[in-house]
Amino acid sequence: MATERISFPGHSGAELSARLDLPDGPHLATALFAHCFTCGKDVVAARRIAARLAAMGIATLRFDFTGLGQSKGDFGATGFLSNVADLVAAGGYLSDRGMAPALIIGHSLGGAAVLKAAGQIESLRAVVTIGAPFDPGHVTHNFAGALEKIEEEGVAEVNLGGRPIRIGREFVREVAAEELSAPIATLRRALLVLHAPRDQIVGIENAGAIFSAAKHPKSFVTLDDADHLITRPADAEYAAEVIAAWSARYLNLKQPAAPKGAPEGIIRVSEADPDGFLQHVNAGPLHHALADEPEAYGGTNRGMSPYGFLAAGLGACTSMTIRMYARRKKWPLTHVRVDVSHAKVHAEDCIDCDNGAKVDVFQREITLEGDLDTDQRERLLEIADKCPVHRTLEATSRVETTLVT
Repeated sequence: MATERISFPGHSGAELSARLDLPDGPHLATALFAHCFTCGKDVVAARRIAARLAAMGIATLRFDFTGLGQSKGDFGATGFLSNVADLVAAGGYLSDRGMAPALIIGHSLGGAAVLKAAGQIESLRAVVTIGAPFDPGHVTHNFAGALEKIEEEGVAEVNLGGRPIRIGREFVREVAAEELSAPIATLRRALLVLHAPRDQIVGIENAGAIFSAAKHPKSFVTLDDADHLITRPADAEYAAEVIAAWSARYLNLKQPAAPKGAPEGIIRVSEADPDGFLQHVNAGPLHHALADEPEAYGGTNRGMSPYGFLAAGLGACTSMTIRMYARRKKWPLTHVRVDVSHAKVHAEDCIDCDNGAKVDVFQREITLEGDLDTDQRERLLEIADKCPVHRTLEATSRVETTLVT
């Protein structure tokens, strides 16, 4: 995944700092991400969701709202509607680059902002909220002790998460007056609501209100015991997985053309966690899996090991080959199960190997269910050895490697 550092003018003309995460392969669609209240474009949830979407061919723009992070402008002079206007400006920037956004994602108050902004960005097909409040005014409980001072003086400094933030009167008044029922009811885009039942900042009842106000198509997925900021990498990865799988249905992503001689296309593997071994495995935009190592080997065990994928390929090909033959013969095969294990053993009978060399051994147990006679079962066992992956593993293969950059 390549990340382009960019800036564009926000609602006031102040330059907003942004990251555009780009796919390594074909660009199939574009997404726009709105961060949580006073957070920023580089929070865990934003980074991981952007990385997952980029892995499936969806470029993702994440930026700091006016006056936050590395963006210019005075946050104390902004309001909820200025956040909405910044999102519309971001959509315009992407459209001018020929990358009009089809998906918009908002986290916390950013979720409320995307619900308000969606109707002003014509290219959007799908909207996602994560831990979003149904009532934007909900956010004012974070600085309730300073509300009187903000109203009297126009602006006051509030400590949020250990950081001093200037909150203006306009912001408080706007979020208090904002009502999202109408924008949600007239969204006219597919909606996905993600929320954790134990969210201590924005209660789960907000998700219910958003979902109830929306028209179909709409979906709700729980984030289980995730915290409001989705700080745990596993929770952020899960949210990213759900968004990626759900959005593909509404973005009309097209499978990239396979290279000549490779009917299954390109299998792209990219790091999901540079501090561990977790990997994204993509076969075009529609098929995704995670690869990892067991915890005993320094991984997080959130996906099959590389040898697990190899064994799965052998098992799947074996089952498909048996089914194809039985179907053609019209034999009463009702179910196939293939159990595969992998080990390295000493190549005692390997004449050409160095002393102590080992070979890979795949143990394959095949279960055939159905009213099959002995001859039919023996024939299907023979057919299993004709599985193309089996033949590839037994043959001598060649791996050709090219360094791209």
